[in-house]
Amino acid sequence: MKDINEKICIIGGGPAGISAAMYLQKKGYQNYTIYEKLNKIGGKSYSPKIKVNGEERTYETGAIMGACTYHAVHEVEEFAGVGHDDGPNMRRIFRDSSGKEIFPFEPKKDFSIGKLLKLMKLKKQMKKLGELMKTKYDGYDCYGHRGVAQGKYSGLSKMMHNPLQHIEGENPNLKDLALPFDQFCKLNGVEEVMRIYIAPYTSFGYGFFDEIPAGYVMKYLDVTTAIEFVALRLWTWKEGTQNIYEQANKKLLHPAHLNTEVVGVERKDGKVYVTVKDEKGQRTEEFDKLIITTPLDGFLKYSDAREDEKELFSKIIHEKYVDFIARFDENKGPEISSYIFDNMVPERLGHAMVYYHRWEDQKSNCPCTVYALRNHTGTKDADYDYTIKTMVEDVEKCGFPIKERLYEQETYYCPHVSCKDYADGWYDKLEAIQGKDNTYYAGEIMSFGDMEDTCASSKDLVERFF
Repeated sequence: MKDINEKICIIGGGPAGISAAMYLQKKGYQNYTIYEKLNKIGGKSYSPKIKVNGEERTYETGAIMGACTYHAVHEVEEFAGVGHDDGPNMRRIFRDSSGKEIFPFEPKKDFSIGKLLKLMKLKKQMKKLGELMKTKYDGYDCYGHRGVAQGKYSGLSKMMHNPLQHIEGENPNLKDLALPFDQFCKLNGVEEVMRIYIAPYTSFGYGFFDEIPAGYVMKYLDVTTAIEFVALRLWTWKEGTQNIYEQANKKLLHPAHLNTEVVGVERKDGKVYVTVKDEKGQRTEEFDKLIITTPLDGFLKYSDAREDEKELFSKIIHEKYVDFIARFDENKGPEISSYIFDNMVPERLGHAMVYYHRWEDQKSNCPCTVYALRNHTGTKDADYDYTIKTMVEDVEKCGFPIKERLYEQETYYCPHVSCKDYADGWYDKLEAIQGKDNTYYAGEIMSFGDMEDTCASSKDLVERFF
């Protein structure tokens, strides 16, 4: 029988940690503690405020948007008292590597018979992909990857008619999701759809299609979500994505302890001893259970990690995603967001893939966030300084010399495992140790590195084990 009086430690105050606490609280648990080493809530959902012409507004450096399929995020919104109807509208154009505007999906612009035929082929293959995912890959559209390597599915539904309800079943075809996404598309004769998927996937830091298991791509951009992204029927937040979790944190019985770093974890005698360091010094607290929502490979560095944890967590790969907020000379910046298609390939590692123009009414005075990847499996990482320099040059090629960089970061991004480890059942091995030594694993790696899948994985964890 579950004891709602158990003392529970949650490591991390990002979307996974805050939503885990929210779901625990909804089930009646009141004795939880959240430790966050940074001085802010929200993790990579970070929305700093910048003044433009005397008015302060939020700008995004991590999560930007959502869609009608963001069921778990909506539950956090409702708990927090936050809506998504007041955010700026999403707009974008496309450019090539020289900075020239291009029109890859508009048949009447730069018209040619070849282009028209290619677009007709793309439309046909998108329809085919939708049919395949409903039939051949039935069961793919649930959060998480449990059982996929065995041709099974088990998790919370992502489907619009049955959201966040537990579903499970068998489908041997799901094993194909372990293939790299480009091979998955080739296997199913839908190679053209990668032209649609690459912009919301690779340009936003989730890796390249020759290295990423198809399971990550199709569970993040399930067919409904992909269509919403292409049609730009998207949610945004006036006060930024960070505000969702800040406001949710305020509604918790026990808001997160900020500036509090977990420096040690020892599990013995049926208890979990967590050592933290803050402005008052170092202390050790006793808990009954531990939920880790921060990077699991990072957990190895400060805990009494077992051999099975070391074996699994050492296989986690993450993306090295770089972004900065650029300010331009007065009236000389972009007026709309842009994808730079040519730069979304491994051969252009370190080049700017997208810049995000958030506020339409600020026109050419709006600071823009610029993004690039600097790692790819089997390729030498692009140097950080080279990447920043190249990103600046790429934006200048588009006609927008950067006056200054207001904020700059490289983020631990999109933790995942290789195609081989995915096929070998990495997720089922992780599932087998859930709860061992009173330790539970949540966060981005459990499903996908966006805030929706991250929040949903916390809901799934709490529903199954607490």
